[in-house]
Amino acid sequence: MSTPIRYYFSAFQQLFFPHICCGCGADYIKVNQFICASCMHALPETNFLDKPGNPIDKIFEGRLAISAAGAGYYFYKSGLVQHLIAQLKYHQNKEAGRFLGKRLGHFLKDSNRFNEVDLLMPLPLHPKKEFQRGYNQATLICEGIKEVWPKPICTKAVSRLIYTQTQTQGNRISRWKNMENAFWAVDPAFIKNKHILLIDDVITTGASLEACGNTILSISGTKLSIATVAFTV
Repeated sequence: MSTPIRYYFSAFQQLFFPHICCGCGADYIKVNQFICASCMHALPETNFLDKPGNPIDKIFEGRLAISAAGAGYYFYKSGLVQHLIAQLKYHQNKEAGRFLGKRLGHFLKDSNRFNEVDLLMPLPLHPKKEFQRGYNQATLICEGIKEVWPKPICTKAVSRLIYTQTQTQGNRISRWKNMENAFWAVDPAFIKNKHILLIDDVITTGASLEACGNTILSISGTKLSIATVAFTV
């Protein structure tokens, strides 16, 4: 008798408190699911994180001394990953960040290239932008990562000095110029002699990550790796 009761209770919940897939809007998913099985299958994995010399590594080659780098998914215009990241950044959907973070966390855990990481660091937002948004999306991604790959999160060591508008339309040179002297080490003691994994949502040219990474590496004894949810193609 318990199975029918659970079934009717679940149906009651779905009728009065509908839970839908954040990807396609389907209403047949379980309460503990964020997207449906079809959308999960459609997420375009890169399989970069366990491969040295992948396209993310190459972005920073000769520019930044990193130990390892990678991205979990490809970012296609009008694709599912873009939709989920837009939900996170522009529609106050914090759960999207934790979901994407958990997915990235599974990739990191399964890769041997990041075993020596000591701390997760979300790419800092300028305080004005964080106030406007209400949160740093990279911090939510780190929280999701930590749920499946338990590493401490550090948000106090490095801060963003320069407020910039969105850089999605800028070219590599303009983005690099915008990021000059954009970050500073507020309290280096937090990360001295630590291996930092710098986290962001999407990587295009890598200008912001490079600028922040240089600040991290200016602190004695630090090592740096980089991981993002998605990679723009």
